[in-house]
Order: sequence, then structure tokens, then C-alpha cells
Amino acid sequence: MPVSPPGALPLPGRVTAIRASVVDVRFEAGLPPIRTLLLAGERGEIALEVMAQLDALRVRCIALTSTQGLARHMAVHDTGAPLQAPVGPGIVSRMFDVFGQPIDRLPAPANVQRRSVHRAPPPLSSQSTRSVVFETGIKAIDVLLPLETGGKAGLFGGAGVGKTVLLTELIHNMVGHHDGVSIFCGIGERCREGEELYHDMREAGVLPNMVMVFGQMNEPPGARFRVGHAALTMAEYFRDDEHRDVLLLVDNIFRFIQAGSEVSGLMGQMPSRLGYQPTMGTELSELEERIANTATGAITSIQAVYVPADDFTDPAAVHTFSHLSASIVLSRKRASEGLYPAIDPLQSNSKMATPGIVGAEHYRLAQEIRRTLAQYAELKDIIAMLGLEQLSSEDRKVVARARRLERFLTQPFFTTEQFTGIAGKTVGLKDALDGCERILRDEFKDHPESALYMIGRIAEAKGEPITVQALPAEDAHAA
Repeated sequence: MPVSPPGALPLPGRVTAIRASVVDVRFEAGLPPIRTLLLAGERGEIALEVMAQLDALRVRCIALTSTQGLARHMAVHDTGAPLQAPVGPGIVSRMFDVFGQPIDRLPAPANVQRRSVHRAPPPLSSQSTRSVVFETGIKAIDVLLPLETGGKAGLFGGAGVGKTVLLTELIHNMVGHHDGVSIFCGIGERCREGEELYHDMREAGVLPNMVMVFGQMNEPPGARFRVGHAALTMAEYFRDDEHRDVLLLVDNIFRFIQAGSEVSGLMGQMPSRLGYQPTMGTELSELEERIANTATGAITSIQAVYVPADDFTDPAAVHTFSHLSASIVLSRKRASEGLYPAIDPLQSNSKMATPGIVGAEHYRLAQEIRRTLAQYAELKDIIAMLGLEQLSSEDRKVVARARRLERFLTQPFFTTEQFTGIAGKTVGLKDALDGCERILRDEFKDHPESALYMIGRIAEAKGEPITVQALPAEDAHAA
């Protein structure tokens, strides 16, 4: 149930119209400001957010809860404040809804305060410009698409190509090595996934450093539209007040855009391109620009992005691309071939993959891998029509290297052990680069391709002794 801020003086209003999640309220004693939270119902259980002032006496609101039981002429009380999220040490290891109410069947957290979910991004003068690589332990990402500490990375893909699995694996790999706090924000995804993730994190022993916030697909569009802001308010507390690095994981940012589209349609705004709201760019920027690096800490964000009908020219995908420092595109074709994670290295990119940041040797190797995979992609049509035997000896070598690279860049995940029966593995950047270098030197030309499939370090393909290389812990103030 939504909570009225302490000391709020309710100003009575009356419901004049209800259309699905849109409610019009009449106030005789002055209108509440835009984004004010209003409470209706016998126990104040129906939450409304003011979206527009229609005239001198009426406001139009969007419901953040179900409007079941609401009727015309019912009393509406002004809380005198916007929607607020709990912040403080007490929220760690807990699970919340958009109102900051615990949904993990545990008592309300102690030692917390409440802050507005509507906050401005940090000023440019306080943002850090230093670029530091964020190592994940996943070969395909660390070698070809390095992530940035304090940056924003997107996992793009259609339905069923592995976005949530990859995001969950990143949580597993990073929470144990990440010197900070992790916040998982579920926007408009399945309730089942949220419950499974909570139990998985608890069993893995990483819940003490996590906060989970959910506005799932069974909730009204108003709640799904604001849950991302609530999670960011919590992240900003850890960055600005406790001076810690924050890992913010969002599943799925497209559902935020979709919720905004629903709210816009309910409010009667004229739709823009492909039916999206005309204010989509502004609404997405208000959320994304708050994810930033400061001198005291960094919010590193990894966001799953559903791509409707695998169309990367969809406005939702295009607008999201512009905010990211790394775009990881998941390919349905690679998934159908069993190449997991199904990352398409030729469509994906990272702004960190430059000699000045990752180093000249890493950059050279990544470019050579891309070149080899691109040449193989061009030769696929010839192979399909004429066969591999018709290629020149040099082209056959390129194909052999590319196919072995593709298989080496697959990796067994900890989160899929129960389905595949293969133990999950993390691979340090040094080992991943060494493996790719040895494949490009044709060291494995006499080994079958299957020997490189779903392994960790390259030594496993030859049965060499393996030395354990731990992932480095993130420096709390690296950014």
C-alpha cells in the first residue's frame, strides 16, 4: 500500500471521471503540482500521480495501482509530495515494489529515509571523465566489447535469444568481485523470473550486497513507468551518500518505453512514429542521464533491451542505442546454432575498444578477430553454393580460424548448469586474449572444432594444466 509522507496535510478533492488508469480529480482549494502523489480509496490504497492540470479546478492523473473500487465523487487526498523511494543502509538485501514497500514477506526495513524518485542528473562539472574497463569474466564481452565502469551497456535482442540469461550470468560473475552494491530493477518482465532470481541470489550468498526493485508486467503502466526512477534513486544514494560504486541491472528498458507509450495513449496524446509517444526521447533521457560517474562513485548500468520483431531500426532501439557506451547484440541465428552466449560480434560495438583504453595489443587482437569473422561471413554464400573445397587454401585457413574462434568464444554459464549439465566458468581477460591469439596463429588447426566448444580457458582444449586466475576486484573509486 502506498505510504503518505510524514506530516502531509491532505487537501480534499473529488473524483470526477475514471477511464481505465486515467482519473480526473477536482480540487476546490488549489491544484496540486505536476507529479504530486494523490491517495484515494477508503484506506488510501489507490495511488494516483498528477500528470496534467486541465483547468483552474481539475487535474488529470495516472493510476499507479489498480483502480478497482474507485468511483466518482470519492474523496482524494493530496500527499503534498511526489512518489518517494526508501534509501538507507536498511534497504540492502531486500526486495521492493515501486512504492518502496517490501515484497519479500519480511518486516518493513528500519534505518531508512524517503526521497523523491524525480531527481536531476549530476551536473557535468561533478562527473568524472576517466575511462576504466569493467571486467566481466565472459570471453566474448571482455575481448571484443569491453564494458566501462560508470558506463551504460545494452543487451539487445528479440524474444528468447538469451538477454535475461546473460544478465543473470553477469550478476553472478560480478556481484562476488564487485566492491560495491548491486541493484536489480525489473521493469515489466515476468513475475516468475523475479521470484527465481531472488531465490538464486539468496542461495548464491550474494543477496547481502543486493537491492531488488520490481514493477512487473501484471502491474498498471503507471507503476512500470516509475519503477526505474525508484531504483535509480536508491542507486544515487549509495553513490552520493555512501560513496560506493553501484552495479545497476535493468530488465527490460524497452518495457519502460512501452509503459510510457501506454501512459501517453491513456492521457490522449497524439502518437508519434510507429505508435510510440512523442515524448519518448525526453522520458528516456531523464532516466539514462542520471546514470553517471562522479568523483565519489560510479553507477555502472547493464540493461536488457527487447527489440520488437528483431528490427533494430525500431525507434525504441534507436533511441536507446544513443545513450550507451557498449551495445551487445544477441543474434537469433547464432542461438539456433548453439553458439551461446549468442553475441553477434560484427553488429555489437563498444566505445571502450580503443588503443588508448584497452591497450594497443588488445585492440590489435580484437580487430584481427573481427576481420577474420567478417571474412568468414562473406565466404558463407560461396561455401553454401560451391562447397568448402572450391575456396583457395588461404580462404580455407580463414574459415578454419573463424569457426574455431566462434566456438572458443562460447562459454558455459553458472546460471544454466542445471539445464546443460556443464559446470559454469569465468575466464580472465589475459586467458581469453591468449586463447584467441593462439587460434589466430593456427596452433589449433589440427584439433577438432568441437574441442573448443563450451570450454573456459584454451588450455582445456589440449588438456594442459590450468592455473587459476581470479578476476580483479573493482576499485571502489576507479572512476
